Amino acid sequence: MEFPKLKFPKFKLFEKMHPVINILLIVAAIGSVIIAGILTTIIASAYKEDLSMLAEPLSKPLVIIDKDGKVVSELSSDNFTPVSFSEIPDILVSAIIAVEDKRYYSHSGIDIIGIGRSLFRNLGAGSIVGGGSTITQQLAKNLFLTSEQTYTRKIKEAVIALRIENKYDKDEILELYLNQIYFGEGKWGVQDAAMVYFGKNVQDINLPEAALLAALPKAPTHYSPFQNIEKAKERRDLVLHILFDQEIIAQDELEAALNEEIILGDGGINSLSGEFPGYVDYVIDEAINRHGFSEEYILKGGLQIHTQIDPVVQRSIEAAYASDELFPVNSGEELVQSGAVVVDPYTGGIRGLVGYRGKHLYRGFNRATQLKRQPGSSIKPLAVYAPALENGYKQSSMLPDKKTDFDGYTPTNLSGIYQGSVSVYEALVNSINVPAVALLNEIGVGVGIEFLKKADIPLHEDDNNLSIALGGFTEGVSPLEMAQAFSIFPNLGTMNKTHAITKITSSNGKNLLEVEEEAVEVMKPENAYSMTQMLMGVVTEGSGKNAALNRPTAGKTGTTQLPSTAEFKGVSGVKDAWFVGYTPELVTAVWVGYDKNDPNFVMQSSGGDHPAKIFKAIMLNALQNIKVSSFEKPKNYKEEESEKPRKKREEDKKDQRKKDQDEEADEDQDEEDRDEEQDEEQDEEREKRKKDKD
Repeated sequence: MEFPKLKFPKFKLFEKMHPVINILLIVAAIGSVIIAGILTTIIASAYKEDLSMLAEPLSKPLVIIDKDGKVVSELSSDNFTPVSFSEIPDILVSAIIAVEDKRYYSHSGIDIIGIGRSLFRNLGAGSIVGGGSTITQQLAKNLFLTSEQTYTRKIKEAVIALRIENKYDKDEILELYLNQIYFGEGKWGVQDAAMVYFGKNVQDINLPEAALLAALPKAPTHYSPFQNIEKAKERRDLVLHILFDQEIIAQDELEAALNEEIILGDGGINSLSGEFPGYVDYVIDEAINRHGFSEEYILKGGLQIHTQIDPVVQRSIEAAYASDELFPVNSGEELVQSGAVVVDPYTGGIRGLVGYRGKHLYRGFNRATQLKRQPGSSIKPLAVYAPALENGYKQSSMLPDKKTDFDGYTPTNLSGIYQGSVSVYEALVNSINVPAVALLNEIGVGVGIEFLKKADIPLHEDDNNLSIALGGFTEGVSPLEMAQAFSIFPNLGTMNKTHAITKITSSNGKNLLEVEEEAVEVMKPENAYSMTQMLMGVVTEGSGKNAALNRPTAGKTGTTQLPSTAEFKGVSGVKDAWFVGYTPELVTAVWVGYDKNDPNFVMQSSGGDHPAKIFKAIMLNALQNIKVSSFEKPKNYKEEESEKPRKKREEDKKDQRKKDQDEEADEDQDEEDRDEEQDEEQDEEREKRKKDKD
């Protein structure tokens, strides 16, 4: 088929030019028309925005949706306390301008120099990485637009900024901005920020406090003194130096302010409201750190965040954490802290978590997800026994159990008893130390390290040694990392990466993010099932008896000892206590301990004590309406001969428990029958006396 030839209109200007140049000029002309049309549309859209909203901005609540699509929590950030421009100290105004927009009083809403620098950085990065926005542009963005980094948004932002500058004078714009800018900790505006950080009204703050407030808008959570006092001070001092460099403060003022410590208030009252605050905090963290959303956009943009939360599970954790009886007695006034997380091993969905005991602080330190502590013996299944099964060892394989010097490393059994040799099963179930180290030494530290890496357990470069068999990590792990790793076993060797968020949509229903689940094959199904069989033994006959449920349950205890330093000499107690366990439905990790490493704050517990009891309390409530099921057995799993007698003993114990319960029920029935007979005899006696009297 012969296609018709395309004919372009002839322009006298182009007649003498090369045909290729002619075509390029025509394309450029068409492109210019298209670009002009797009710009006209964007500008028209910017002029539709109602600037009267600047006086009374209304943010939209953040909506949290559970795994079944139901709204379970809403956070509103409407509450803030506006102040007049005259009430805001000059030094705070100067500090904000110096840091955010030093040419504020000389531009008309758009800083051409700043835009040029920003454009240069963006071209170098190959995408928009931000920068170049004036205070007026930030006000426009905060009120009317999203936090997306696109040229369309930047153009619209600039047009709105020009409109704002035409409507308001500079001081009025600053007043609007300072009353609405986000300062972290769920606080908007300088007045509420001053109250939450310093416990005072904004007009009463001093130079170093003003510098700290000016330091926060760039990255409120990162520089929050409640989150990291060192980073906050470093950023504050940078602002002070900027003020000095711009000749706003003198040398003596700089030196005095730099030497002043940051003195914080009590955090004030959290203006954000909503159910399940601990879980919602983590959702916000995940949206920011994993998916790149800004905290301010999350809290003000009316987003709908679809999550993996199960309200039944979350309430079960919160109920356990409200029961002081489940936790060790405090040593002095310091509260024994804890963190727990529950994960669905088949999706990686975080069903619930709590990262603190006591007062909730908005986005405070989350011990369920941010903790770094040595896991003790709870790491043995991951560092030693699972990789050993992968390398041909069986539950019945024998291991040495005697005092041994492994090239300068001499582990001991806490019981002080050494049996000469024990099976892999016995060593794990009874958490015996020396056989675990001996086994890791046999298979090679590198094999254990490789398995831990596949299980996403974080390791330090100094962890390449035998002490990892007993949880002797340089830094440590979090309950979330342990729960994710243990999910390998019920899920028959596959680990699903944990996550709280499944989807984020805008207030108008636009899909902003959809999370794809990540799965990693870590070990063979039959070996994962064998691990579960051994970890069930930990609960039925080993160190984890306090975690036993009325359904198949597996898990591992972990306890870390106090440091071997002079200050702890003669002090009795433990540093950390863990229990990581699971049923066929859920995996739960619990850590208990003090935040401070101090001989005055020492815990009297162990992994098989309080953490195991907390695990049990959580799981009993979380699974109370779930039908009892068994762990899935792989088709190619071959039961060892040594397992049969053990299982027979377990079945006998189960039968004995049922027999005891039946006998107890029979005794109760006999007692009821005797009571009834006694009542009947008494009735007959009363009737007889009545007849005799008549």
